[in-house]
Amino acid sequence: MAKKRIYEVAKEVGVDNKVVVQKAKELGFDIKNHMSSIDDAQVAKLKGSFQNSAPAEKNNKIKISVSSIRKNEKKQEDNAGSKKPRRRNNKRRQNNNDRNRKNRNDRDHNSNSGKPKAAALLQQFKQKQRAEEGLLNREAQKAKKEYHEQLRHPKKEQPVNNKKKTNKENNTKKSESVEKKIIGPKILKPSPARLKKNQPSTNDKPAVKVSIPEPPKDEKRGNGRGKNMGKPGRKGKNQFFNNHNEHSDRSERKHRKNKKRQQEQKPKKQPTKRKERPLPETLIYEEGMNAQDIGKLIHREPAEIVKKLFMLGVMTNQNQSLDKDTIELLAAEYGINAKQKVHEDISDIDTLYDKRMEASKKSKNQVKRPPVVTIMGHVDHGKTTLLDRLRHTHVSAHEAGGITQKIGAYQVRLDDRLITFLDTPGHAAFSNMRARGAEITDIVVLVVAADDGVMPQTVEAIDHAKSANVPIIVAINKMDKPGANPQHVTEELMKYNLIPEDYGGDTIFVNISAKTGQNVDDLLQMILLQADVMELKANPTEMAIGTVIEARLSRGRGPVADVLIQQGTLNVGDPIVVGDTFGRVRTMTNDRGRQVKKATPSEPVEITGLNDVPESADKLVEFKDEKTARSVGEARAQQALQKSRENVQHVTLDNLFDTMKKENMKEVDIVLKADVQGSVEALQQSLEKIEVEGVRVNIIHSGVGAINESDVTLAGASNAFIIGFNVRPTATAKSQAETEGVDIRLYSIIYKAIDDVTAAMKGMLEPTYEEKVIGNLTVRETWKVSKVGTIAGSFVDKGLVKNNAKIRVIRDGIVKYDGEIASLKRFKDDAKEVKQGNDCGLTIKDYNDIKVGDEFEVYEMQQVEPK
Repeated sequence: MAKKRIYEVAKEVGVDNKVVVQKAKELGFDIKNHMSSIDDAQVAKLKGSFQNSAPAEKNNKIKISVSSIRKNEKKQEDNAGSKKPRRRNNKRRQNNNDRNRKNRNDRDHNSNSGKPKAAALLQQFKQKQRAEEGLLNREAQKAKKEYHEQLRHPKKEQPVNNKKKTNKENNTKKSESVEKKIIGPKILKPSPARLKKNQPSTNDKPAVKVSIPEPPKDEKRGNGRGKNMGKPGRKGKNQFFNNHNEHSDRSERKHRKNKKRQQEQKPKKQPTKRKERPLPETLIYEEGMNAQDIGKLIHREPAEIVKKLFMLGVMTNQNQSLDKDTIELLAAEYGINAKQKVHEDISDIDTLYDKRMEASKKSKNQVKRPPVVTIMGHVDHGKTTLLDRLRHTHVSAHEAGGITQKIGAYQVRLDDRLITFLDTPGHAAFSNMRARGAEITDIVVLVVAADDGVMPQTVEAIDHAKSANVPIIVAINKMDKPGANPQHVTEELMKYNLIPEDYGGDTIFVNISAKTGQNVDDLLQMILLQADVMELKANPTEMAIGTVIEARLSRGRGPVADVLIQQGTLNVGDPIVVGDTFGRVRTMTNDRGRQVKKATPSEPVEITGLNDVPESADKLVEFKDEKTARSVGEARAQQALQKSRENVQHVTLDNLFDTMKKENMKEVDIVLKADVQGSVEALQQSLEKIEVEGVRVNIIHSGVGAINESDVTLAGASNAFIIGFNVRPTATAKSQAETEGVDIRLYSIIYKAIDDVTAAMKGMLEPTYEEKVIGNLTVRETWKVSKVGTIAGSFVDKGLVKNNAKIRVIRDGIVKYDGEIASLKRFKDDAKEVKQGNDCGLTIKDYNDIKVGDEFEVYEMQQVEPK
């Protein structure tokens, strides 16, 4: 008996394997899956059950498998040739298709003509579905196109076409009616209409729902020939779009992108022709410019300039630097003038100071300013006492030795008018400081003591004032003393062309007494009168310029400078350059110790905020910004360093002897520290002027401020000693100096410092000795003693004789021997010395040829003090 398998029966009937297996189990067949076999009776019974159930389910949905639908699609596509055959088909699938085709033909032939055929219904359903899918695709493409057109042209509003809208509504109604009439299997493959429904769109259309019964979960799906064969959503397939639509969308997007790029690319503009610009009248050039730089100035192409130079015989290119003659030759070829650009060196603040001073004098914003008065004179003639009287203070009480050793600046008010006074030291060591005071002053008050008269420093002060072209007012002081003789002082001053007004001259003379205040107000009135005659004015609206009166280093505040503002107004926070230093004004203090916010012309102030201690008489210049001030200050410091390195004296034939002499000289190394910069300079110059033959002073370091550890270390390494002028060492420096054995000398008066250094220089000289005769003797008797030599009995004619002195033997006026005394005796005893008028016996070392009548000259070498 032949048996058939369940899947063969399913192919003959045209039903899914699982449906046939389920039906066979309902009929009571002992089967497990589609591979189970049944006999012919069971086959006939199973086929009859499907034929009997067909008329009863006429109006119901036809249940067919998805695999059979896909196989029918494959058959129709192969017959029509619309699509390419699948690559993954194999021989077994072809044999199955042939077998299925035969079974289907037999089934169709045996079936009744009145029954509905599943294949015909399926084909009808597919045709309608494809028609609707095509319509939906066209509408989707049209919607996309309209959307992109709106993006490209947002301003243009396309009119709504009512006809198209009605057509879309009709199509929507038709699709709904078709959906209601369709009787067929439901499939899981989503249609484009369903996808369109999920996406935002203006046309919402109901999707055609085709359902297929889901198989039980415990049963396996498929016919066992391939894992993903015939299933929707298998590998390589998109579940939502078929390959054709995806490819068309991708190509369309690429086409739109290329079209957009073409639209964005604007046509290139034609290069504008360069207009011929006229040549300038004058070419302002800098030496070292090239053809490109010159072309920008004269509005010509660099190639044209190179060609011109080539025609002139100069071989060059666009980037090669040209010298001055070549540039002028090129300018002459173009027929224009050539002028070299002059660079202004902003680091030259002295020139900038002079320019601002001249500009201020020509300005229309000038106002009257207080006069700056400098008091000059000899030591102890009463200059500071006069200022004390004016300021009602006692400055001189704090000065060491009763003399002023630094410049002081004060302001005095008289009749609502201010007078600025500068007090300069009177000692000869401070001549440079007096010279600086004369440069920044308007009027000089020459103080001369009535009981002392004209002294050297008085003459020096007169010379400084005359060299600065400053008017002089003579104040004859100490009129309260009994020995005052102002007439004698006047006669002495007339020798220096200081003729009083009473004698027909132009010099103001005032007899005063600073101690009692006699005629001091008259002196101030004369100062104001002289100032009115001079018409002193300044411009307070411009940037400030001034001069440093004094500078020092403060422990708590850093570098401090006393400056006198000459033009403009200096405010707190202004960036300034002072000499080789720079900074920003941090604080300003006036002469009475009060902090001020600004300083006007002729006002002395004490400023802080500099990066280093400036020199006395340095120029102060204000700048607009701190960056410029910093660059100028750093450039000036670099130039000063370079200049100091260049100040090396080279040996020539002219100075060869002097150089050799200096090299052989001994040096006194000194580390010099003082309270203010002016004192440092004055003391340094005074020490260097000390003249001791064979010794010179070498200042290895000088500065302002207290003596610190670095000074002690430097002095110890250089075997030098430290001189402190009005300063003291720190506690650490003092202990370090005691440990290292460094000598620190502290002074408050300049005379003592100079004397001590002079003594030290003399002490370093090699001792010089000179011969000094101390006695004369005459030989009266001689004795020869074995192992002793010849003993000379002598009489001391003059002076004395010492046992350790030197002696000469003179015979007939000729020196026979020059040696030393070996022994000296008075009678039988040894004697250290024998004086005039006494007898003695002596022997001469290594000499025995002594005769009666010889003369002895006793002498010794005594050290001579250096001059």
